[in-house]
Amino acid sequence: MNSIRFAAIFLLLFLTLTATAQTDSCRLRISLLTCSPGAELYSTFGHTAIRVTDSLHGIDQVYNYGTFDDSDPNFYVKFTKGIMIYALSNYSYQDFLREYEYEGRGVIEQVLQLNCTEKQKLYTALQENALEENRFYNYYFHTDNCTTRARDMIATHSGAQVVFNNILPEKPPTYRQLIHSYLDKGGQYWSKFGIDMLLGFNLDKQVSNEQAMFLPDYLMMGADHATIKDQQPLVQQKQLVLQMRLAPDASSWFSPMFFNILLLVIVAVLSFVRLSWSRTVLNVFDRVFFLLLGLLGIVIVTLWIIRVDDVCRNNLNILWALPTHFIVAFVAYKKWRWVKLYFRFVLFFTIAVALGWWLIPQQMNPAILPLLGVVLIRSFFRS
Repeated sequence: MNSIRFAAIFLLLFLTLTATAQTDSCRLRISLLTCSPGAELYSTFGHTAIRVTDSLHGIDQVYNYGTFDDSDPNFYVKFTKGIMIYALSNYSYQDFLREYEYEGRGVIEQVLQLNCTEKQKLYTALQENALEENRFYNYYFHTDNCTTRARDMIATHSGAQVVFNNILPEKPPTYRQLIHSYLDKGGQYWSKFGIDMLLGFNLDKQVSNEQAMFLPDYLMMGADHATIKDQQPLVQQKQLVLQMRLAPDASSWFSPMFFNILLLVIVAVLSFVRLSWSRTVLNVFDRVFFLLLGLLGIVIVTLWIIRVDDVCRNNLNILWALPTHFIVAFVAYKKWRWVKLYFRFVLFFTIAVALGWWLIPQQMNPAILPLLGVVLIRSFFRS
């Protein structure tokens, strides 16, 4: 009788310990955090991070692939060349939330439906990646960033066999169109104009389903539609953690298109009315205007050559922002024959660019068109 009672107690104790071990092994909760865009250009596209909660050890941390050190004295030189060293950092979830609450940015959490083994594998991989010798990586805006790193960690290191089902329309957007959608939504038309000046037509390729997930919102949508084994959804639960309070820029009416049209009208009036003082004004204007265009052309060529990535290569803005303008600007007011011949060439070349505008394989910013008008008018009067 005693042996039966002892066996029953032992069996009960074994089952209790087994249940406790199983509960402890599933103590982990892993989720994807998607943050809304911020006011600064670097935060325009939002942000992604991974949250890990360990109830047994009282751990609630965020693994963030978007940290960088701008105190490096060569930071801006490296930035210009496309050499940006980012790092994975892990810190308190509460500190993470305080930062985004202060900035008025929203946060959405997607709890991942992973089993105990998959959670542990992913958590171990994140911990190993956060070691000092492993945490740094070369950041590339549209191919290897804080969002793609989070996606790849979940898809590759959890062992969950994640399948990202299609979230794109029948005609997929290009990288540039995706970038434009964020800049337009934030009213950042000047940033859009500047970015379009510097990015080449490599960014006008249509994106694949996974390539679109270089943007946080698209990874969030991708996770919503993703499945794991037996067609189970990857996302178990989705919730709004912080409401976005940041409003778009109210001053966005003063756009590059508005400014450039105004400039075109003023230049046209001064050029055709031929007032006594307008010639002096236009002499100064031509030198400044063509100097700036030439400088832009030099920047385009420089970035085309020195960047380690391909985002600034094959930039067809070079067709209207000719680097040679930089030299000719200093003698633009001269009546020399070669100066006249130069501007005659610029006149006909710019007409050709304008006529072939829709045939250019690069999506050009429409605010350039008024500038082409300025180039045409001033080249006509200088030729």
